[in-house]
Amino acid sequence: MSKKRILFIATEMSPYLELTEFAEIVNKLAIKSNDSGLEVRCIMPRFGVINERRHRLHEVVRLSGINVSVDNDDYPLQIKVASLPNARLQVYFLENEDFFKRKQIFHDEQEKWFDDNGLRTIFFCKGALETVKKFGWPPDIIHCSGWMTGLIPAFIKTAYKKEAVFSNSKVIYTIGENTFKEKMGADFLKKALINANMKEKDLEPFKDNNNTGLFRGGATYADAITFGAEKTEKKLMEEFSKVKGKKVVPFKGWDTDMSEYIELYNELSK
Repeated sequence: MSKKRILFIATEMSPYLELTEFAEIVNKLAIKSNDSGLEVRCIMPRFGVINERRHRLHEVVRLSGINVSVDNDDYPLQIKVASLPNARLQVYFLENEDFFKRKQIFHDEQEKWFDDNGLRTIFFCKGALETVKKFGWPPDIIHCSGWMTGLIPAFIKTAYKKEAVFSNSKVIYTIGENTFKEKMGADFLKKALINANMKEKDLEPFKDNNNTGLFRGGATYADAITFGAEKTEKKLMEEFSKVKGKKVVPFKGWDTDMSEYIELYNELSK
C-alpha cells in the first residue's frame, strides 16, 4: 500500500523563517508526519532574508519554466529546494525577483506596508498549486498555515477543482495570530479571480481584505480547521470553533506532542 501524501504550504517554517512561534510547529509537524509514515513535502516563499548558502538551497531545473499569470501579467517562477536539517524531507522555495528578492518581508525599513503584498500573496498561492501540478504528485492532505496561504483552499475548491492532481485532496487551514492591520489593496479580490472557474461571490469570505479576512476565507473553504496560536481573533474563534461538517482542532499549546494533528491527517486521508 502506497504512503499517504501530505503537503505543507506555509508562510514560515523553522529554521528558514520565523515570524511567529508557529514556524517551529510547522517544522516539527513535517518531521513528525514523516516519522509517522506519511510522504511529506513542504512549500514556502523564498524571501530575500532566507540565506541561500547557509541553508543549501539549489535550483530544481526540472521544475523550471513555470510562469504564473496574475491579472493578465505573467511572472516567472523559480523553484529552489533544500533538505530539512535532521530529516530526509524536501522543502521547496518559490522565488521571483520582483516579489521576494527584497531584504524585507512585508514592511519596508520604515515599517511601511508594501503596496504589492496582495499581488505577492496571489502569486505565491497560485504558484504553489502550479508547482504541485508540475510535480505530478497528488497530495492526500494539504495543510496551509500563515495568512499568506489563505487563498489556497478557495483556489483548490474553485479555480483548480477540475485538476486531477487535487481531485482527492483534503485541505486543512490553520488560523493563527493576526500579525498586521493593513488592507491588502482595493483591487486584491479582483486580481485573485485567477481563472474563469472563479466568480466574485466565491471570494465573499475574504471581503474584509485584511489579516482576519484571509484567515476567514482560508477556514471557510478548508475541509478541517486548526487553531495555531493562543491569541487568535475573538470573532474568528467564535465563528470557527464549532463548524457543522468540519473537524476543528483547538490549540493545544506550544509544547504539544503533535498527536492531534497526526490523528487529523489520518482521519481525513482514510
